Amino acid sequence: MITILKGNIISADKINEFKIFKDSYLVAEDGKIVGIFEKLPQKYKDEKVEDYGNKLIFQAFSDMHLHGPQYAMLGTGLDLQLLDWLNTYTFPVEAQFKDQELARDVSQKLAKELVRNGTTRVCMFSSTHVDSTLILMEELDKAGISGYVGKVNMDRNGGKNYQETTEESLKETKRWLAKCNFKNIKPIITPRFTPACSDELLKQLGKIAIKSELPIQSHLSENKNEIEWVKKLCPDSKEYWETYKKHKLWTNKTLMAHCVHSTESELEAIKKAGVYVVHCPSSNQNVISGYAQIKEMLNKGIRVVLGSDIAGGDHISMFENIVDAIKVSKGNHYNSNYKIPFLTVEEAFYLATSASAPFFNERPGLAKNNVLNVIVLDDSNLAFTDKLSIKERFKRAIYTRQKDAIVAVYNGVKIY
Repeated sequence: MITILKGNIISADKINEFKIFKDSYLVAEDGKIVGIFEKLPQKYKDEKVEDYGNKLIFQAFSDMHLHGPQYAMLGTGLDLQLLDWLNTYTFPVEAQFKDQELARDVSQKLAKELVRNGTTRVCMFSSTHVDSTLILMEELDKAGISGYVGKVNMDRNGGKNYQETTEESLKETKRWLAKCNFKNIKPIITPRFTPACSDELLKQLGKIAIKSELPIQSHLSENKNEIEWVKKLCPDSKEYWETYKKHKLWTNKTLMAHCVHSTESELEAIKKAGVYVVHCPSSNQNVISGYAQIKEMLNKGIRVVLGSDIAGGDHISMFENIVDAIKVSKGNHYNSNYKIPFLTVEEAFYLATSASAPFFNERPGLAKNNVLNVIVLDDSNLAFTDKLSIKERFKRAIYTRQKDAIVAVYNGVKIY
């Protein structure tokens, strides 16, 4: 199958710049990109072209950290710090995900909204419930979204209604893995975070991850009280990150959300192992965790990607999360007396797209052999469009977050 899109194409090949292809052709065969051409190659002259005229065509988004069941509580309960928020709002809501009818309804609505907002790849937490996790994976898969979903593991500090035994957590994880047979959505090992997982559970999950060659996702150094709690729970570990490393959960296929309060030695360990930091600026502000020093992490060579972290984050649109990341970095810029640089639009967009390419075994940008993973956006309703360059129009589109401006989304095939 050949897909040819025509329009103004933007590709984030590098973190600090866009490549712009005005009035050009993006060609894909069997869902994989062949190339971008100013003139359509002769071999495709008889193929159908989806001509999007003066519209913008650019990479679709990857949301590298969000909680599927928490979509049900999006925008609510954001009046507490992290640990109280989890116990008061989050765990009770996630416990209800055992209801498979509720899980189906939430998952269908979540998948639809992700696609409508141009998010085609995810790394997502589910709940502790196997059957509802499978429903979530199924609905994302059916919607044309790709990526990873994890059954959450937690055998302590979940309260009376939302906690597994260690044996149950491991048994259910194996049952879940045996049933993960989806085309585009794959499993990922998901210990919630160290305070919710015993040493034995983390140890066995590490063994499962190695045996099944699975990636890993969790949380790290999000909140100061959380860090102090980890010290008390794990006195044999000097720093938070070591609670994961000692159980083989610290690899170049590990995603660690937040890292707001990571020490210099923790950051060095992240860089050395090739662990991904998932920056969640909206969530970090809402549950009053702090402001991650993302620009400094990037300068150190740490791999940083972007996540919405719903429902700590209050919006699913990655346009919103890109702008939040820029605003947080500008706050850090100001608080450093203008010494720490702030994120540019180019950099923040890269974090929401190309930065995760290696995690999905691809190259940055709209590279040859990457999956055709793009958004088509119409900015013609905005004033002054004909007076701006394509780059200016694109940056404005990021900041204005127009409702209903996305007119098409592709992930291998057209899914919206």
